[in-house]
Amino acid sequence: MLMCCWLFLFSSAKGTIHQWNLTTRRPERTLDGHSGASVIWLKTLGSRETLISQGRDSRVCTWDLAEGRSAVTDSIRTGSVGFCQCSLLETGLCSRLLAHPVETMDEVKVIDFPSGTAVCSLKPDARLGMVMCTKLWQPDSGRGPLLLVGYEAGTLALWDVAQRQPLSTLVAHSEPLLCLDFDPERLRGASGSAERAVCSWTLDGQQNLQMAVSVELVNPGISQLSLRADRKLLASAGWDHRVRLFGWKKLKPLAVLQYHTDSVLSVAFSDHADPRLRLMAAGSKDQRISIWSVYNEG
Repeated sequence: MLMCCWLFLFSSAKGTIHQWNLTTRRPERTLDGHSGASVIWLKTLGSRETLISQGRDSRVCTWDLAEGRSAVTDSIRTGSVGFCQCSLLETGLCSRLLAHPVETMDEVKVIDFPSGTAVCSLKPDARLGMVMCTKLWQPDSGRGPLLLVGYEAGTLALWDVAQRQPLSTLVAHSEPLLCLDFDPERLRGASGSAERAVCSWTLDGQQNLQMAVSVELVNPGISQLSLRADRKLLASAGWDHRVRLFGWKKLKPLAVLQYHTDSVLSVAFSDHADPRLRLMAAGSKDQRISIWSVYNEG
């Protein structure tokens, strides 16, 4: 699920991608390129005329959306049919890195995108189980890109992509670490799992992961976390049908949004330049998508 100003892109378990115009509240196009397999991740590039989609058919597809086109221009085979989403990092004007899970499930591969040239493969020495979530980011210090990986054992690892080695690990959860998001400015992140908690952790000057705050929830299970672009609000998608909002500064619980009748699987914020027009979308197993205006500044 992806929100871009007044355009809204969402995917289905049947492998289709739908683009809606939020102004007219009408669908604009439907894309079908994953052979009926679930689409689990979407990302637009640059002017939003290029779309990247990841499906459980083990493919990452690149779409040309310019001038009304709906064509797959390239695809990369990952070997993974799981639920771990890719992570994309723009390292230059036309230079990007893509981290994706592979067939062995306990390993992450980083490639140059869109060429597909392999940069490295990262696999821990310890048995941490399947790779559940990833986040590529670039430190301000000027060193090479870093990769955060959440594992089935509940462990969070920070990898140096250039050196191909782990810098730090943290046992963040007692259950599988299902989702994470990260704030490169504050060197602070949050993660969710199958347990009843949202955890916040930090990076110190030596790149050591340290637990900061843990907020206990009423019910277990977080499908996804999303940090708003202004770094003021964190949203969680819960198995208990609810979306929860937290103040990012102290991870203070702010609101519980109830609308859906089944597990909320995804949550995303729009990137509108005007803060007053930013929206949040939540997608649920009940086959509904809710659109919210929450804590928007004047």
